[in-house]
Amino acid sequence: MKLGVFSPVLADMDLTDALAYLHGMGVEQMELGCGGFPGTAHADITELYKSKAAVDKINDAFGKNSITVSALSVHGNGVHPDKAVAKKATDELVAAIRTAKKLGTDRVVTFSGCPGDKMSSCPNWITCPWPNDYADLLEWQWNDVLIPYWKKIASIADGEGVKVCLEMHPGFMVYGVDSMLRLRSAVGKAVGANLDPSHLLWQGVDISAAVKALGEAVYFFHAKDTAIDAENTRVNGVLDTKSYAKVLDRSWIFRTVGYGNADFKKIISALASVGYDGPISIEHEDSLMPPREGLQKAVEYLKSIIIHEANTTEAWWI
Repeated sequence: MKLGVFSPVLADMDLTDALAYLHGMGVEQMELGCGGFPGTAHADITELYKSKAAVDKINDAFGKNSITVSALSVHGNGVHPDKAVAKKATDELVAAIRTAKKLGTDRVVTFSGCPGDKMSSCPNWITCPWPNDYADLLEWQWNDVLIPYWKKIASIADGEGVKVCLEMHPGFMVYGVDSMLRLRSAVGKAVGANLDPSHLLWQGVDISAAVKALGEAVYFFHAKDTAIDAENTRVNGVLDTKSYAKVLDRSWIFRTVGYGNADFKKIISALASVGYDGPISIEHEDSLMPPREGLQKAVEYLKSIIIHEANTTEAWWI
């Protein structure tokens, strides 16, 4: 495993300075946000796709700082009911898939997306099967929209030898283990999971169990934590639409690694047990801690617990 950082936390720094800063902390990789929700502060996938010079410039910056690209991230919604939104997300995703290896990585991180209904202009995330309108709509979203879309994307990824890593995130069709495995079963192994504990913890998921259930389908890992407020949760449950800034009122908030409910030693061990040797990419989103401080704390903590050379083939001491 290698320690990396997801780039948006350093969006106020240019790429060269950000890479030098990470190298100084002993970080080995950067997950390069270059479109969609992560933005284009450090790179723009549309430009990279069209310009060899732009690719060379990025590679030069990474090489000078002895850091590699762990993945290209273009989180978006390619099945959005607004066709313009969907097209932009799809164009960026396809460009990232076709550019990834030019930047030394075979991974692209994004969301599964979420359609609307047959008439809406906004996504419609279904969380219950009744009244039957919801169950019927959910099957239409899966069978008529999501699976056909991802079969096309998976074919492109297969052709490029690239793994598409879907961040399991509420609000999108793939938000947990069941939905991840359902899509993968339908479209093939070009699609796997970006496992981010922070989005699963508040759903009640045991992260180590999720890792073992996904097994070889874990293609990427976001190191981010969630702190669950037991008292607020007892009163209001876990579905919470209040601002992340309202830390005293919410049922849960995102935290930097080690400050929430995740047991990262157990999670890292679970990853090793299923043979995962990919990036451990810190995504820092913390309502109580500024970016630099939270990032530094996460780096120091993870440096001490990452298993750099996982060995599940033999008991070396026998």
